[in-house]
Amino acid sequence: MLNTIYQLARPRQFELAFQDIEMDDEQVIVRPTYLSICHADQRYYQGLRPKEIMKQKLPMALIHEGIGKVIYDPTGTFAIGDTVVMIPNRPVEQDDYIAENYLRTSKFCASSVNGFLQEYVQALPDRFVKLPEGINPAIAAFTEIVSVSYHAVSRFIGFSHARRDTIAVWGDGNLGYITSLILRKMLPEAKIYIFGVIENKLADFTFADGTYQVMDIPADMTFDHAFECVGGNAAPVAINQIIDYIKPEGTISILGVTEDNAPINTRMILEKGLRLFGSSRSGRSDYEGLLELYEKNPDMISYLENIMGAEVVVRSIKDITTAFEMDIHKMMGKTVMVWEE
Repeated sequence: MLNTIYQLARPRQFELAFQDIEMDDEQVIVRPTYLSICHADQRYYQGLRPKEIMKQKLPMALIHEGIGKVIYDPTGTFAIGDTVVMIPNRPVEQDDYIAENYLRTSKFCASSVNGFLQEYVQALPDRFVKLPEGINPAIAAFTEIVSVSYHAVSRFIGFSHARRDTIAVWGDGNLGYITSLILRKMLPEAKIYIFGVIENKLADFTFADGTYQVMDIPADMTFDHAFECVGGNAAPVAINQIIDYIKPEGTISILGVTEDNAPINTRMILEKGLRLFGSSRSGRSDYEGLLELYEKNPDMISYLENIMGAEVVVRSIKDITTAFEMDIHKMMGKTVMVWEE
């Protein structure tokens, strides 16, 4: 079975590659239908990663957020035509203490192996999760990033002390919005406060208990715990602001990605006895837990529709390039490619 792979050959240039898929009795084959563009994809597309990384990774198919339809399943796990969420993590071993997304041997689609920007995706059945009925497929396309927030909040509940009356989230972008929404649903009794820089974006956090611009934080502001969802060059500023305002023995969850080292106020971390932990990617259990959370809280999909950006129908390399270029210039929201045959 011949598979067409849409690889990024160099910044802003996709090329076709072809590969035979051997249909065995263990692996499921899925045809991607809705694919969501992530910041990580853009860093490759625009050539923003270090040159040595670009040289090592390319050519490579991008995209690690998406859903598709099952076209072949010799295991009987799925019915032909089932819509499934595709899990980009590819573990090759199990560990009693280290989760699959932190094992150094695990591969990850659109990072160490080809992503979902291909005609067919083949993997073991545990790399797919059936999507419940009635979920907007464009929203389901970016289940991966939502599962990362779910993963971080789940770990936070395990790491933090039980006084969770007030939780702050730094970041008014997609990641901050998603993480805040997960916190609202998983810890409904907590007061959730958002800290950002753009007033129009902060206005979208209608489920939060309060929003603040980071240049105008009240002097007496305090909170029990915090999540950093900023990343980039602003990450050090955000983390240090959190350290300034958080209560002693609070827990700080770091989610934002930055290419550079972040200088932080270790003296105050010691004085306050703070816990800092990082979270990256997610595993199958996070997808399963998130989809259960969707079923218990169907209004989550409506909230997530607020960060839905453009839907772009793609049939060719030209269409894919158009979608990536549109995504660069968006103010906020997720750009989703609707893959048509």
